[in-house]
Amino acid sequence: MFFPHKEIHALLSNIKIVLVETTHPGNIGAVARAMKNMKMHNLWLVSPKIFPSADATSRASGADDILARASVCRYLQEAIADCQLIIGASARCRTISWPELTPRECAEKVMISEPGNNVAIVFGRENSGLKNHELDLCRYLLRIPCNSEYSSLNLAAAVQVVCYELFIASGLQEQASIGDKGETPLATAAQMESFYTHLYRALTDIGFMHPDKSNSIMRRLRRIYNRVQLDTKELDILRGILRMSQGEGRKRKH
Repeated sequence: MFFPHKEIHALLSNIKIVLVETTHPGNIGAVARAMKNMKMHNLWLVSPKIFPSADATSRASGADDILARASVCRYLQEAIADCQLIIGASARCRTISWPELTPRECAEKVMISEPGNNVAIVFGRENSGLKNHELDLCRYLLRIPCNSEYSSLNLAAAVQVVCYELFIASGLQEQASIGDKGETPLATAAQMESFYTHLYRALTDIGFMHPDKSNSIMRRLRRIYNRVQLDTKELDILRGILRMSQGEGRKRKH
């Protein structure tokens, strides 16, 4: 059973498609076209090499309105600041593993298991994808199953696959149990970044953090808290604990 087009559009409106440092403007246009095919319109561009561009408009093939409304920002943190769920798409294997989703699992999580969140699905550069520090901002790694002997997927094609699954899942949401709608909202990316800054300072204050190991420790701590998926009340509790720890640390030093 599918929702009317107007209702599907509303369900998909809180999902951002975020492109990081896109090199070829034609790919931006092709992504806009893929999004419009699936009733999605929330496009964010992080430091695109060339935009706006006639090539982008040409490849959009009638999805000019998506390009006109696209938000352009300098840093990925700006694009995801108000999002509670950030998913990074990548075809490359990583030294440190992330919880992985297929496009269908991603759509089920976004539309059925955890509806109502502001969501960002982040796609990296055409030639190198997302960098590790960008994936550190994501809770899940999205991988599209394909031919292992030829796994290079065009940016717009990857976006099309993901948007298609979201479009289909939006019509299934009504049939799913979505739990207690009165629950405390999940923490946004901006709130989590503020927490990580506070956590680093607190761990430094109490003498736990050492400069030569701080990066690897913080990356692993990010993975732990990303898996837990903190809500705003839980975040307040943790930050209260950090403040108390810092106070106790200063007392011991004196």
